Amino acid sequence: MDTSPSDSSLAALPELGQRFVDALPGDADTRNVPREVAGAVWSPVEPKRVAAPRLVAWSAETAELLGVGAGEPGPELVAALSGNGLLPGSRPFAMGYGGHQFGNWAGQLGDGRAINLGERRGSDGDLWTLQLKGAGPTPFSRTADGLAVLRSSVREFLCSEAMHHLGVPTTRALSLTLTGEQVWRDMFYDGRAAQEPGAVVCRVARSFVRFGSFELPASRGDVELLRRIADTTIAWHFGHLVPSSGEIGPEVYVAWFRELLERNVDLAVHWMRVGFVHGVLNTDNLSILGETIDYGPYGWLENYDPNWTPNTTDGEGKRYAYGNQPAIVHWNLTRLASAIVPLVGNVEPLQEAVNSFQDLYQSRYLGMLASKLGLLGFEPTTDPQLFEALLRLLQAAETDMTVFFRGLGELSAAESEATEPELDLLKRALYRESELTSALRGDWVDWFECWRGRVRVDGRSDEERSAAMHAVNPIYVLRNYLAQVGIDKAAVGDFSEVAQLLEVLRRPYEQQPGAERFAEKRPEWARHKPGCSMLSCSS
Repeated sequence: MDTSPSDSSLAALPELGQRFVDALPGDADTRNVPREVAGAVWSPVEPKRVAAPRLVAWSAETAELLGVGAGEPGPELVAALSGNGLLPGSRPFAMGYGGHQFGNWAGQLGDGRAINLGERRGSDGDLWTLQLKGAGPTPFSRTADGLAVLRSSVREFLCSEAMHHLGVPTTRALSLTLTGEQVWRDMFYDGRAAQEPGAVVCRVARSFVRFGSFELPASRGDVELLRRIADTTIAWHFGHLVPSSGEIGPEVYVAWFRELLERNVDLAVHWMRVGFVHGVLNTDNLSILGETIDYGPYGWLENYDPNWTPNTTDGEGKRYAYGNQPAIVHWNLTRLASAIVPLVGNVEPLQEAVNSFQDLYQSRYLGMLASKLGLLGFEPTTDPQLFEALLRLLQAAETDMTVFFRGLGELSAAESEATEPELDLLKRALYRESELTSALRGDWVDWFECWRGRVRVDGRSDEERSAAMHAVNPIYVLRNYLAQVGIDKAAVGDFSEVAQLLEVLRRPYEQQPGAERFAEKRPEWARHKPGCSMLSCSS
């Protein structure tokens, strides 16, 4: 039954299901101390009680999805979503998995600061797992404290919901709470640790299983555990691949991997479409469902720069830079394929699938770029030159990606000698108008002429084309400086900016009167301000 969260009685809420812990082997050792956990997928663990839970933000749409009502939650529910007490039916646990981090095998990792509470049937018919991030240590915490701070939690909460409304496959977020406690963090790993407000995010996903969930048992030679995780994942989330006999064999594993590869191709294309940079695409940070997961030191491209990374740890190598994301997703899929070879018994079909990535990605990427430019489809005889010239010009001077593509949809494709609208768009999109030299201006004029000619070939009206472009080119994204403004205000008890950001980001493709400041390019003061440019993994 649905119940409004304004009812403070937790007993009124339906019990959470425990499909995951019932189906997969758990850890017999109940000690909550850092250790290796073998032969098990999860370990039982209780959230850490906190001093003074306080609600910062609440996603009404996620609450409605979960059937707990859209109104703000009462104090008992806020407390339970902060770690004080348990939701009905909850049997909390942390999940174990491994992973490759920055290209190197890191061994066992696991939920070091995340505690899963159980599953709840959503209004869409799917089961959704509720997970508290920042709710205390687990056996997988290693040397960390299992806690999270306000700045990273605001970013995770807002980005989860922003990505959903952008149409990018993602985990969701239900709530963000303060704990009333201070947490020591060294924000830039430079020896200047300071206390920050502690916080907890309730994350929601159809599954928190990741590539690393398969890599860990494979690395230990535990083929039986590997098979159980794979068979359970396929049965629950890829049931259409299971034959009527119910038997899952090599052909099913290969078909599953192929579908997962396609989902990740689409995910990477979405990231490139909206200018999102994950920042830490380790194999433990890729979802087995092809959804964006684990919002750490992410960022949004402001000026178009394929070599930009938001992660200070990645600042030198730029492994996870914007332009490298497709190749890294490909690399990570190769690691997953290697992990499941024992289930298939033959490397060739998996290698064939891995080898299909580049052509598949290129085809869908070019189709996406065509849609951003208002074209009905990619034309191989003319469009490569148009695309290459555009991407070169966007980098010739600092040009805001979001402002440019959104503004492009407002231009007419009619033949005209006038260049004022195009130059006005450039002035709005450029970070330094002085960089628009006469030579660069001439190149842009030539490009706009070529673009107008190409658009006219499709024969669509300006109105029809503009509507199509506005459906894929957002006007509002979670710019780094906007998130930081919300964080700064929340740190002094003013949560209004977080609430307003959440509201604006619910409709990223619609012009919203009064929300103009959320569509502006990065101000100069934010160029190098901590939190507005690059971030660390510290949270």
